[in-house]
Amino acid sequence: MRVLITGAGGQVGRELVAVFEAEGLHEVVAFDHGTLDIGRRDAVLGAITSVRPDVIVNPAAWTAVDACESDPDRAFRDNALAVRHLVEGARRVDARVVQVSTDYVFDGTKADPYREWDTPAPRSIYGASKLAGERELGPDDTVVRTSWVCGYHGGNMVRTILRLADEQDTLRFVSDQRGHPTFADDLAGMIHRLVVDARPGIFHVTNQGAVSWFEFAGEVLRAAGLDPERVEPVRTAELVPPRPAPRPANSVLDNAALRLGGVELLDDFRVPLHRLVARLRS
Repeated sequence: MRVLITGAGGQVGRELVAVFEAEGLHEVVAFDHGTLDIGRRDAVLGAITSVRPDVIVNPAAWTAVDACESDPDRAFRDNALAVRHLVEGARRVDARVVQVSTDYVFDGTKADPYREWDTPAPRSIYGASKLAGERELGPDDTVVRTSWVCGYHGGNMVRTILRLADEQDTLRFVSDQRGHPTFADDLAGMIHRLVVDARPGIFHVTNQGAVSWFEFAGEVLRAAGLDPERVEPVRTAELVPPRPAPRPANSVLDNAALRLGGVELLDDFRVPLHRLVARLRS
């Protein structure tokens, strides 16, 4: 296949390029934001009709959750209208689109993990813009919802926790937000499988193991050979200053479509966490 990957400079995009190129079976055409702003319709249509891909994989997004609250126009341009442009281009060359989305499409009030068939109800501008992007897709396209993404490239929570552990004796993380940490290389591997299998529809793709941010920070310290007791819990309402965008209290995504479809789920998050920490500390 010829695979066009957007957002190739980000932590997921870089892993996607690596996994498709490593297989040696596909022609990969990768664009970062500097070479293709997917919010610009003419640029998107020109790139797609020139490359003529079989599949477009779009992890590109504006993910600054709090900043989205104060600039909804940019959020909807980058996370929704941009997807419309990609879909329009895809239809011109008979390509499929694989869109990476988020747990923020849910309000986080459900007691149980969210399945793919649960009704979205975003509480933040970021979540609303990502849901709008999902709705631009057609029945033959694929949505991959994920959560709490960490990886080797770019800034993310694992890097932040390790930095804080080097700078402070005590770390404080919220204990009333729960989710599945997901590692970018594992996520890219599952997206690759969904592309190769040409599976349409919505899929929740995360590493397994539900934890709070407080518990996750402890696991990061443990993986680094540090004392997890240095992490103290704090409730979201106690954060100073308060965060502009509401966070889902429950971000746990049941990977039901994969599980019921007979696809082996990604490892417990502690497996890639140890792998990542070792790489970051080497």
